[in-house]
Amino acid sequence: MKKVFLTLIAVAAILQTGCSQTTAQSADAKATAVITFTETEHDFGTIEQGSDATFAFEFKNTGKGDLIVSNCQSTCGCTIPLWTKEPVAKNKKGEVKVKYNTNNLGSFGKSITVTCNATNSPVIIKIKGTVQPKAAEAQPEKK
Repeated sequence: MKKVFLTLIAVAAILQTGCSQTTAQSADAKATAVITFTETEHDFGTIEQGSDATFAFEFKNTGKGDLIVSNCQSTCGCTIPLWTKEPVAKNKKGEVKVKYNTNNLGSFGKSITVTCNATNSPVIIKIKGTVQPKAAEAQPEKK
């Protein structure tokens, strides 16, 4: 009975050691990504109503594993984010392109939450500016 009990303890110890080594190896295999933006805020300044207000926020994967951006959510429907959908390898770049609806007059400040598999996720990027009415077009003089 003692031999069976000691054999079971020995097997359990061997399995435990093997599992902890496998866990350490799989942690290395699951290298983490880090998302690093060139800038996290863009000021459009004063822009004219109906003009194009699009800006591409560039980012780089400064981590060790592939970076996958899963979602970009803006604070309102007037701001539309489009992002790199394919995995971004180590030291490669991607972008989050943000378009603001300039039919809305006045000052604006919007945030976009970038969610990804990076260790520093989520990251918030911001746009701001002021939309002014279109300048009146010169009317031809009547004679």
